Amino acid sequence: MSGLLNGVLACAAALALAGCLASEDRSPDVVEPHPSVVVRLDPAEIQHRISAYREAHGLPPVSIDPGLMVLAQSQANAMAGANHLSHEIAGSLGHRLDNAHHPKGYAVENVSAGYADADAALGGWQRSPAHNLNLLDKKMRRMGIAAADAPGTRFKTYWALMMTD
Repeated sequence: MSGLLNGVLACAAALALAGCLASEDRSPDVVEPHPSVVVRLDPAEIQHRISAYREAHGLPPVSIDPGLMVLAQSQANAMAGANHLSHEIAGSLGHRLDNAHHPKGYAVENVSAGYADADAALGGWQRSPAHNLNLLDKKMRRMGIAAADAPGTRFKTYWALMMTD
């Protein structure tokens, strides 16, 4: 029975990560490091859109946290540099927050790859059940979002959203 449970859990984990990708081919390759370029985005606009989405669901808005912005950019850059989509590329979210001495009690993270702009990334997260749960987590109050372009990689653009209470 435990073998069946392990198989079901492995399939669930694979499906959750699959929601992070914009591409139909959902198996990222790990290759040599690639240079990345920070994507210019308007954090205030994205914060406004996420807050409006949350408020439409009866939840409080989120505010931009400069420390989370730095950590999100670091995660996006790490994924772009490695040409690999992963929550763990630079260590677990808790480990990264602890290393940055960032206060947290509860934290969530959405990562994705292949979306050309913030509208597409946010739409992808809203359509993904696991990512949408993070967007609509009632505990969240602060956020940081970032993207990194790596033209020579499979997915071209890597996104990271971190939110904490």
